[in-house]
Amino acid sequence: MHRVVVLAVSEVVGYDLNIPPQVFASAEHDGKPLYDVRLCGVDDRPIRVSYGYSAQLAHGPEVLAEADTVIVPGTRVAGPRQDGTLPPELAAALARIPAHARIMSICTGAFVLAAAGILDGRRATTHWAHAERFRQLYPRVELDENVLFVDDGDVLTSAGLAAGVDLCLHVIRSDHGSAVANQAARYCVVPPWRDGGQSQFIDRPLPEPDDGSTAATRAWALERLAEPLGLEDLARHARMSVRTFSRRFRAETGLSARAWLNQQRVLHARHLLETTNLPVDRVAAESGLGTAASLRQHLNAAIGVSPLAYRRTFSRS
Repeated sequence: MHRVVVLAVSEVVGYDLNIPPQVFASAEHDGKPLYDVRLCGVDDRPIRVSYGYSAQLAHGPEVLAEADTVIVPGTRVAGPRQDGTLPPELAAALARIPAHARIMSICTGAFVLAAAGILDGRRATTHWAHAERFRQLYPRVELDENVLFVDDGDVLTSAGLAAGVDLCLHVIRSDHGSAVANQAARYCVVPPWRDGGQSQFIDRPLPEPDDGSTAATRAWALERLAEPLGLEDLARHARMSVRTFSRRFRAETGLSARAWLNQQRVLHARHLLETTNLPVDRVAAESGLGTAASLRQHLNAAIGVSPLAYRRTFSRS
């Protein structure tokens, strides 16, 4: 099995610490677990957890040397969070990670990766409330606090707290396909995919009660992805002006209506590639992306592979 090691850095955020073992342990195929998840600290001592308790983890830092994926949950550790330095014992623990391992962070765990230089020159994210401080400490990192997570190949970062769930499900989906990720999400009673980005959770004035919601129109559009839906069609269904609809849609999803439609069409195309033997041009038509060339372009932009390569990897047909 793929071994996931969660490195808890004191004072670790308890919610973040428990996301990876729960989500990855829920990923199964034919009743067999797909991940071996282990928790460790930078040493063998009990780890301080936020909000008043400590935990004795089952493993010490030596288990990092056997990891295929390493995850650093959110932490309040002083050096990386306050002055951009890396404590010697933490640096020694990180040095145990094999060169081939995938490295991930949840929430303020990104401060640890940045202090170690792992994020230099890369796109990354962290909790929006800490974005300004992160930029001050780590100007070499291309920070985007408007997204739920960033997949930069072998290094992945997520926004605050619950966005760690989104990132773990994304990794399961990338490793084993949507069917396995959806099953894990159902078991954890969470959505398999959340629309929009972190920007929708940044503090802002509440919309007026009479502004309405675009939720019903989004559900309506999901049943008609193959149709040539435009902004005017969506606004008409919502019984709003185009201007009001566009403003309300972005406030609720963090995306423009066009970007959201493209995202949903790509997700539907991925589902069809995984679960059917439809020719690529049919997949493109039924997902609303038009032609095989358009599907290829959108899929490559979204996940970096062609439709045929994706089908070879993830097809359950």
